[in-house]
Amino acid sequence: MTKEPTNRTNVKNFSAKSMAVTIATFLLFAAVLTFAVYEGTKNTVTFTANGEELEVRTHADTFGEFLTEQEVSVGEHDYLSQSTETAITEDTAVEWEAAKEYAFAVDGEAATAWTTDNTVSAILAKAGIQVTEHDKVVPALEEKVDEDTTIEIEKAYEVTILNGLEEKKVWSTSTTVADLLKHHKIELGELDRVEMAMDEEVKPDAKIQVVRVEKVTDVVEDSMKFASETKKDDSLLKGKEKLVQKGENGVISKTYEVIKENGKEVKRNLKEEKVVKQPKKQITAVGTKTIVASVSRSNASSSKATTASTTAATQASTAASTAAAPSSGGKEFYVSATAYTASCAGCSGITATGINLKANPGLKVIAVDPRVIPLGTKVWVEGYGNAIAGDTGGAIKGNKIDIFVPNRSDALAFGRKQVKIKILN
Repeated sequence: MTKEPTNRTNVKNFSAKSMAVTIATFLLFAAVLTFAVYEGTKNTVTFTANGEELEVRTHADTFGEFLTEQEVSVGEHDYLSQSTETAITEDTAVEWEAAKEYAFAVDGEAATAWTTDNTVSAILAKAGIQVTEHDKVVPALEEKVDEDTTIEIEKAYEVTILNGLEEKKVWSTSTTVADLLKHHKIELGELDRVEMAMDEEVKPDAKIQVVRVEKVTDVVEDSMKFASETKKDDSLLKGKEKLVQKGENGVISKTYEVIKENGKEVKRNLKEEKVVKQPKKQITAVGTKTIVASVSRSNASSSKATTASTTAATQASTAASTAAAPSSGGKEFYVSATAYTASCAGCSGITATGINLKANPGLKVIAVDPRVIPLGTKVWVEGYGNAIAGDTGGAIKGNKIDIFVPNRSDALAFGRKQVKIKILN
């Protein structure tokens, strides 16, 4: 009987503990239920941020609220797959990628562009830079870059290449003449040249001229004028002429080295001369026969004097003109020969040494350069015979002579030719 109060106390304590556990269990259940209800009312969002995907449960009503909840600040150049005002439903997805700033320079002028795509082409498109196939872009359009890389763009411009006679327009960026020609596969020959320095920078609207130079050999045949020779014939009356041998021109082959630029001849050098056919000399007989009339005895003295004077002049003329081949003598060389008469315009008929050619049309006289052939020298001239260096001329310089002939037609027929000359004294 003495222990009964203690049992009652234990029962009361147990009841209190049981009540506390019940209340705690209820509260826990309520909390779990509330949490389950709270979580159960959330929507699942698949969120991809800068390429990293994760699933997030949220009570946010819009994607704008969701991004704020995720502490994501969307920049104006960022990519967002959903509008911030779009309502969130169960199992929806949103993708966000932050834009980056990329640097580029167009013809040296720097600028930047914000984009989420890191390919060169996308960056330039974002910046509104139009690139043609002729522009130079480094790195290439298809390559990917980072923020530390500067994209270099050189805009192409049009230039003209004159390749010989061919003209064409091409596109170029900043480069040298040599690199431009190489790029367009224009090769230069050994003699070709470019009218600009090869290391010169090509500017817009430039004209680059390539001169095509070629060296060719040209062989031509020229006529060699025949020489004329007169021979005195005492069987013909004085003043009469007879063609003994008709002259024929010869043929000379001349080999030239010809320089052409763009197909047009600019220079011609004589390299070789070769006689293909020798000219045939024209020989004319000139009469010297005179008929002396009988005179009365009373006029004999005067007639004798006249005859003696005529004979002396004839002998002088004959001595100067009859030799057709050179006698023994000294130096031989070739000269360029022309012919003249005593009756040319402005001519006095008197030579530099005082010979009266009009009074003595049968004399053999040549005009010379006294520095080459001294005046008074006796010479033999091919096709002309023995003569005397008795005259000079303003155009007679060096290895040139002018041959005296009695009439203008002979002078014109003689023309200009190369003849051999021999010094006789």
